[in-house]
Amino acid sequence: MGDFEQFMECVNKKTGIDLSLYKEKQMKRRLSSLKEKRGCHSFADYYTLIVDNREYFNEFLDRITINVSEFYRNKKRWDILDQKIIPNLLSRKKRLKIWSAACSTGEEPYTIAMILSQHTSLSNIDILATDLDENALNVAKKGVYLNKSVKEVPSDIKQKFFTESNDVYTIDPALKRVITFKKHNLLKDTYSEGFDLIVCRNVLIYFTEKAKGEIYQKFSHALDDNGVLFVGSTEQIFNPKQYQLQTVDTFFYKKQN
Repeated sequence: MGDFEQFMECVNKKTGIDLSLYKEKQMKRRLSSLKEKRGCHSFADYYTLIVDNREYFNEFLDRITINVSEFYRNKKRWDILDQKIIPNLLSRKKRLKIWSAACSTGEEPYTIAMILSQHTSLSNIDILATDLDENALNVAKKGVYLNKSVKEVPSDIKQKFFTESNDVYTIDPALKRVITFKKHNLLKDTYSEGFDLIVCRNVLIYFTEKAKGEIYQKFSHALDDNGVLFVGSTEQIFNPKQYQLQTVDTFFYKKQN
């Protein structure tokens, strides 16, 4: 067994994170640069380092979870959620069960909450937001962002839900209260059920086709009848029927009855 394969096996045993389900070339390249940065000559040395040092372990998690996010990322897609998907879902029930999966530093679930607030009272909004990276979740819970993250937020929404000071934007506590942040491993942990909307964007591109297929199947099972899965702009599902889904718009898939 090679050095990197052994490293993956040790990480899996220690943490439950199965790196073999990620695209190997991308993951190996990403972690090799980190290993060298920390002065380790082998992945065995690097494993010892991250197990013994919490800071380096968190750095490792940050690297494998690729925390790149901003509010209203790819805004045209959010416009479809706002104008078409949400009104459709709310026409059937007053309170929606929503999951922002692999939510990174929180911009995505806060965006969902801000869009929903245009259609219903905050008291009717309940969003589960999950990620593998506890550091990212801590950032999300604080709800404090730099100017570059909020550049796509419509000005009226920005004024309503953010307090700005020296180009630092803080989320309104009332909006924070509608979101529950929780650690979750998409590849290993069980999924709750009965969701009306699952949003998981720009994450699955890093997984193998096999892992991606398993996650889509789990998402489908987690959706309520007529619930919608919203994926990223590089993650179009070309065979939605395989997962009991049907296309309702580009990157939006509805659970078939």
